[in-house]
Amino acid sequence: MTASDGGGEARRDDVTPSQALAFARYAEALDLSHAADIARTRALADLGHAALHDARRDGVRSMASDMELRSVAAEAAGMARLTDRRLQGEIDHAMTVIDDYPAVLDAWAHRRIERGHVDVVVRVGAGVPAEVRDSFAEAAIGVCERDVPSRVRGALDALAARLHPQTFTDRHKTAAAERCVRVFHRSDGMSNLVANLPTVIAAGMLDRLTQMGQSVKDARAEGDGAEGAGADAAGSGKPADTRTMDQLRADILGDLVLGGAPVVDPTYGIDRAGGLGAIRARVQVAVTAETLIGKDENPAEAVGAALIDADTARELAGQVSEWDRLFIAPVTRTPVEIDTYRPTASMKKLLMARDQHCRFPGCRRAALRCEIDHTIDYALGGHTHIFNLAHLCQRHHSMKQFTKWEVRQVGGGVLEWTSPLGRVYREDVPIPAVCFTIDTDPPPDAAPGGPPPDEPPPF
Repeated sequence: MTASDGGGEARRDDVTPSQALAFARYAEALDLSHAADIARTRALADLGHAALHDARRDGVRSMASDMELRSVAAEAAGMARLTDRRLQGEIDHAMTVIDDYPAVLDAWAHRRIERGHVDVVVRVGAGVPAEVRDSFAEAAIGVCERDVPSRVRGALDALAARLHPQTFTDRHKTAAAERCVRVFHRSDGMSNLVANLPTVIAAGMLDRLTQMGQSVKDARAEGDGAEGAGADAAGSGKPADTRTMDQLRADILGDLVLGGAPVVDPTYGIDRAGGLGAIRARVQVAVTAETLIGKDENPAEAVGAALIDADTARELAGQVSEWDRLFIAPVTRTPVEIDTYRPTASMKKLLMARDQHCRFPGCRRAALRCEIDHTIDYALGGHTHIFNLAHLCQRHHSMKQFTKWEVRQVGGGVLEWTSPLGRVYREDVPIPAVCFTIDTDPPPDAAPGGPPPDEPPPF
């Protein structure tokens, strides 16, 4: 990264001597911390390896190995003034890094990546089979070199899914069979309700709870405004609703599960559900065209959540009427353009005015009773732009799709149709019967500045 202050890059003489000294000390501290992290990881792995070696020396069983590890972890925990459970987890993690990810350890040791990167790689790699672990590790290093640890999880999840020999769809089906709800009791009379659900369901639930919570906040704001205009809220006898969004989501979830209806809804009536009952969840899904048409089983992404299986993505695709298509640069893999299948309202108005009727040669069916067609099929990369759209009646739309008639746009809304015999028919843009024109050659007998003789003045 480079720093700038609006007038170019920061100059070396902009740093005061005290700042330079502080930065030098900070850099030295980073070097020491890095070296210490590497040394601690190696030492923890050595503790684990020594424990396993001693436990297996006499051919003892796996339970004895675990007991030896617990004992070593307890001793190390006493030295570090930490819990033995935490130390045993750190020993396991260190052995995984040393034994299973030597390339990642080497990249970390040479400061190509940071400790946070290593932790994420190990967590994601837990689901990667041993036969593809080395390939995953090498590719993961490249991902981690490009970004900070907190932002690489999604890319590493996608990488692991792509390299896994079993399709994401099959693994999702197995995991979905284990969906469940658990309660973990905590202190102060509180408990955690944890639901293990398909990602798209969980994301949709959170979105709907958020919409409902916002509806409550909006109704509360309207009520506060009415009370402020006509009465003192403090004297109304109704306590002010000061719940946060987190509290509202929790309350609405309880109401929905226990009551079957959002009784927290301030607009709820005795004859029908209020506004909250009509809210539906929204889930934004990103999926490749190949996955959408079934050419592969790569996972899609529930944006802002996690990966979802291909079957779920295709099922969702069949339930929506509008998609946005994102074009990605093949080299940088960054978005360069977004396109949607359905024309915008302004596009439809312009096309209706431009085309007037079906744009097949000789057809006069009004554009109002025609369909807007992508000249180059949208599924084949055609854009939803004016230069790739034209009105066709159902008859000629079908003929373009299912026969050897071909059409292309040559610019300015002009279409060229080619018949199966190779004949070319030019279809110009219809000229409106009524339009403003510039009279560049007035009649010679026209009065200067006025209409021709014996003709009524223009309206």
